[in-house]
Amino acid sequence: MFYAFTHTITTADVITAKKQLNLKLTAGVIHQVDVLFQDGCKHEVNVQIFQGDHQLWPSNRGSTMKGNATVISFREFLDLKSGVNELTAFIWGDGTITAVDVIIHIGLLSKKVLQPLSFDELLAAAMGV
Repeated sequence: MFYAFTHTITTADVITAKKQLNLKLTAGVIHQVDVLFQDGCKHEVNVQIFQGDHQLWPSNRGSTMKGNATVISFREFLDLKSGVNELTAFIWGDGTITAVDVIIHIGLLSKKVLQPLSFDELLAAAMGV
């Protein structure tokens, strides 16, 4: 399943007043992340995604994803346990960009679908046991 979250940038979304977008998810494994920067973002719209206080994407702390008419897309294998799973996206612009969307898609599947056999089961199959 894919989750979709959209935020329309306003001139109020600046570094000192970042938009906090809560990304509520179910349990499972995040296998795909896509961040779409609509045409008009001019590489001036920034996105960071956190799990609690830990910056997940981009992986280098303090850095941001940026783009213009661009999709940043990557594979992932982040296991989310049962219970409340909420990531947080922080989104902001330079104070002049307005009325353009940032769309975040997160692909989530059960671990059993993504990894149907355990390591031990794979090893036994490879050894012919």
